[in-house]
Amino acid sequence: MAPDAAARRYSAVAILLHWASALGVLALIGMGLTMTHAGLSPMRLFPLYQWHKSVGITVLILTGLRLAWRLTHRPPPHPAGMPARERRAAGAAHGALYGLLIGLPLTGWAVVSLSPFNIPTVLYGLVPWPHLPLAPLLADPAGAEGLFKAVHAYGAWFLTALLVLHVAAALRHHLILRDGVLWRMLPGRRMATLSEPLESTR
Repeated sequence: MAPDAAARRYSAVAILLHWASALGVLALIGMGLTMTHAGLSPMRLFPLYQWHKSVGITVLILTGLRLAWRLTHRPPPHPAGMPARERRAAGAAHGALYGLLIGLPLTGWAVVSLSPFNIPTVLYGLVPWPHLPLAPLLADPAGAEGLFKAVHAYGAWFLTALLVLHVAAALRHHLILRDGVLWRMLPGRRMATLSEPLESTR
């Protein structure tokens, strides 16, 4: 891979964290829709909730690692011909995605911590996970639980919409603009070299 091509690629760590987070988020959306709309019995819902909590905490940890990596490793630049308004829109969308990837697991964690059922969380059936010490700090824990639950639900729909826009933007860069942006986040050395002819056709 040429040095200038490598500079336009995300690092292997960034790519790994991105796709691990993406798979986790897709799993969370699927589980969330199943839990709320499939009409499962309580016996079938319980393990699904445990899996949802486990993957949610995993995504929270991955997002923390992604932010730490991004702060210490400069991402590749935008394509040279990308308009300023699109750069601002991309930055705002990425900021919103990071905010949701932190906020949604935290609100879900808060819901579990304030639940009157006080069901323990055991990540993947192996690692006990503590509740947030919120109840003693709140005058109305039940009302706060309902608020966090609503924020979590609406935030999940907002995240789903942002993901659709994110995928659509990536496909636009790849299929219409042909500027190699999509290849920067795909794993594999061979993929990186394919961005060069795409950029040269503009």
